[in-house]
Amino acid sequence: MINKTKTILRMIKFEHTVFALPFAFLGMMLGSYEVNDTSPTLWQIIWVTLAMVGARSAAMSLNRVIDARIDKQNPRTANREIPAGLLSKVDVWVFIAASFALLFFAAYQLNWLSVYLLPLAVFFLVFYSYTKRFTWLCHVILGVTIGIAPLGGWVAVTGELSWPAFCLFLAVVFWLAGFDTVYATQDADFDQAYGVHSIPGRFGIKKALLIARGFHMGSFGFFVALLFATSFSWLYIIGVALAGLIMIYQHSIVSERDLSRVQIAFFPMNGTLSVVLFLFALGDLLFLAR
Repeated sequence: MINKTKTILRMIKFEHTVFALPFAFLGMMLGSYEVNDTSPTLWQIIWVTLAMVGARSAAMSLNRVIDARIDKQNPRTANREIPAGLLSKVDVWVFIAASFALLFFAAYQLNWLSVYLLPLAVFFLVFYSYTKRFTWLCHVILGVTIGIAPLGGWVAVTGELSWPAFCLFLAVVFWLAGFDTVYATQDADFDQAYGVHSIPGRFGIKKALLIARGFHMGSFGFFVALLFATSFSWLYIIGVALAGLIMIYQHSIVSERDLSRVQIAFFPMNGTLSVVLFLFALGDLLFLAR
């Protein structure tokens, strides 16, 4: 049982929660201070955290089950847990059911808008894994799916949606779409050969990297716009500037001729970006914005 649990956690790459969780916390903290003029309660923090764990675990597990056949054909992913026979699809479906149960239970502890928006969240959690079968915009759909995290954090503590929440949502959408496009350059040849839809597969690696830069420029723009939609001040500006530098750096180490550092650009850089931006924004909210 312990070994199977470790295998499941390895399958869903639990450490990648660092991509979305800081932004869910940012949406929660920003909404609480902007709308309620107070910090979130301990229970709200706990339920938002559990909802995020449930949502991400379900999404990643669904992706692995739905893409099992494609993963088996791709040399880069053939050793993943389901194609390699380390986990059965039944095992993963049970884990998916438990993850959704955690998400639903946590949402019910927050407010009714969180509950009403659950079907939309679940739709994107399921829908994304099918998009690579028919559209190269799959990276943007993944961005929307992850972008729901800060929206969820905002709704969890305010029970409403407003412009700053959507501004943060769009910043995360384009940030995620950008780095997922860079990550997908590893599979450009496979995607073209097997009919898997992706931006690198459709436009080639050189153009894909340019599109990814465009996505990140859009993301940076929405992070800046959030400054004018909220009470953020200079500490948040520093965080956004650092996030911009991280985006620039990750594009500087990846090129059409050299994809050897895509993994560095993917996890360490983007994990650092989400944490750094959250910490500077949190510091601004706690010590300056009020």
